[in-house]
Amino acid sequence: MPMTRSRTDDLVERRERAVARGVATTHPFVVARAEGARLWDVEGREYVDFAGGIGVMNLGHRHPAVVAAVQTQLDAFTHACFQVGMYEGYVALAERLNAVAPGTSPKKTLLLTTGAEATENAVKIAREATGRPAIVSFAYGYHGRTLLALSLTNKVTPYKHNFGPFASETYCAPFPDARRGWTTGRALQELDVLFETQVAARRVAAFLVEPVLGEGGFLPAPAAFLQHLRALCDRHGALLIADEVQTGFGRTGTLFAIEQAEVEPDLLCFAKSVAGGLPLAGVVGRADVMDAVPPGGLGGTFAGNPLACAAALATLEAYEREDVLGRAQTLGHELRRRLDALASQYDEIVDVRGLGAMLALEFAEAPSPGAVSLAQRVVDAAFSEGLIALTAGPRANVLRILVPLVATGDDLERGFTALSLSCARVLKGGSASLYSASKANTD
Repeated sequence: MPMTRSRTDDLVERRERAVARGVATTHPFVVARAEGARLWDVEGREYVDFAGGIGVMNLGHRHPAVVAAVQTQLDAFTHACFQVGMYEGYVALAERLNAVAPGTSPKKTLLLTTGAEATENAVKIAREATGRPAIVSFAYGYHGRTLLALSLTNKVTPYKHNFGPFASETYCAPFPDARRGWTTGRALQELDVLFETQVAARRVAAFLVEPVLGEGGFLPAPAAFLQHLRALCDRHGALLIADEVQTGFGRTGTLFAIEQAEVEPDLLCFAKSVAGGLPLAGVVGRADVMDAVPPGGLGGTFAGNPLACAAALATLEAYEREDVLGRAQTLGHELRRRLDALASQYDEIVDVRGLGAMLALEFAEAPSPGAVSLAQRVVDAAFSEGLIALTAGPRANVLRILVPLVATGDDLERGFTALSLSCARVLKGGSASLYSASKANTD
């Protein structure tokens, strides 16, 4: 008797014919709808979402206030282009972001569409403001897929492989990781070496840093490192750019992660969770620095789209009304407790780390560069148990948690039950094939 093809099978086949091979998809399912911290596929299966659209859904899927704000704006107009004619949503959102950005300096905001655009525009602003060309980023940092952003991203596979040559005047320095010998002191000393051997300090326009490495493995920068970096910028006349694309909007327990180091960046890049799932990004920074670029030097056709601005304003209002930051701190404690308990059961889990609700499990590394890591095998097994999760880290050896900050107790219970079952299968002699597990659920 022939097997019945599922709708997922048909859509996967269509994807293979229509979509470029370079666009990867972690899980073999097709999303039909979402709500809060749950997803449903086209076959009707339900999943707990610990990926959050790679950190986009901090406020959860289809938050009612966001949906209502977008519907209202949709009835008015969908696009005008702020460079052609102003609209209140852009201005109101800039005012709101200026008010909540870290530090006491007067602020101004530029709205864009993607995190990579935010990185690129922050660099443009820094170069104009300082009259200098060089940008220093840090090992294992991720800043986007466009050419300049990719030049500042410091992970080759899969992001940079065969995509060069890259932009000039970009330099890489070590990121502190005491477990691997890179203490804060040693990392700072290497910056002096950088100045002596690769680029003079007087040529550096800015240092670009993630307060917590995202793709690099959820490794927080020590507060002392960020504070010394701030002092170094002040000493040499450079600017400090905080890339808060993944860390921003409550993920770490404060609106922006760098607040916890009590450091004010000159420029801050944001995106992902700012607009409840709609594409929006930007740069907020010191007004005098932001105004260094003359009129016409910044912008973008879709930058600060009206629908996205409406969603972002509703998102920020919901954060205040529902105390999302307080919920994030409570969630972070609960996630840490559960992850610590899970890690205590397995020698293969070598670290639990992160900041706030931006947490991860590090597994023993894959035996060779081409092998599938334990973290990926656990993620694959978890999918068959109804949990959506992702890996990160230099060799995909970290399982990262980006569950919406509004997740319920039942969401966490179901998610961690699936994660526990998956660890038991993979770490005690079992193995899960992503494809076969998916087929077992489908047929």
